[in-house]
Amino acid sequence: MSAFLFVTGMSGAGRSTAAATLEDLGWFVIDNLPPSLITKVADLVARPGSESERVALVIGRGGGDEYVDDVAPMLTRLRRGHHEVRVLFLDAPDDVLVRRFEGTRRRHPVASRGVEESIADERRLLDGLRGMADVVIDTGELNTNQLRQRVIELFGDPVHTAHMQTSVVSFGYKHGIPLDVDIVLDCRFLPNPYWVDRLRPLSGLDAPVREYVLSQPGTQAFLGKVEELLTMLLPSFEQEGKSYLTVALGCTGGRHRSVVLADALAERLSGAGVRTSAFHRDIDR
Repeated sequence: MSAFLFVTGMSGAGRSTAAATLEDLGWFVIDNLPPSLITKVADLVARPGSESERVALVIGRGGGDEYVDDVAPMLTRLRRGHHEVRVLFLDAPDDVLVRRFEGTRRRHPVASRGVEESIADERRLLDGLRGMADVVIDTGELNTNQLRQRVIELFGDPVHTAHMQTSVVSFGYKHGIPLDVDIVLDCRFLPNPYWVDRLRPLSGLDAPVREYVLSQPGTQAFLGKVEELLTMLLPSFEQEGKSYLTVALGCTGGRHRSVVLADALAERLSGAGVRTSAFHRDIDR
């Protein structure tokens, strides 16, 4: 079965970075393909002996309303053809997109007025595609390397399965709650290693911090209850056709408690047979 990944999103949110990463992962990447040719590409890929089993199509790059409106029927056709079809939407807050365009001095592809107005027009234009997305990545707090890591975690496995993939993300509340997650859990009820002098310069990836957090009263009970909850919910999410589920755990700064618990939860879920990866958004802040 062929796999198609539609990469779309706001201009300046990282489509080029995502496309380059997918290409490095072995995906056959096609940029700005007219919707009328999508099914023809699918027919070529489905032919016996085709060398391209995974195709990423970058869409919505400066296209108009008709362009975007034509994409939805093509997605439906591909799914009816029993292809594996996923939609990745890259987004970022408006103020971040404005800063990125002003920093690069690039012309916005939907530009007809100022940058802010162009971003608003594009957001309206792509609203339907965002609603169709299997996974949304908010790149507002991510640098280029972090975005590459997220794309690799989500789409780097060359073995296609029908199972939903679960990502566990750690973050710091003082840097903002991630916008692209499904479930948010607060772990600030645990003692903060930041206030322990010997632990402050370390992160949750270091053994002393990990041991400190995991040994606190309530930590194991919390992890057990979360694992129990997710074990109950995951089959239902998968039955509803969800391809990706993101669980976020937050602490104050995103360097200690949330990192330890995200890794520990990912280990528990992986041990239970769930496709799971961990990502630490704020660990280097």
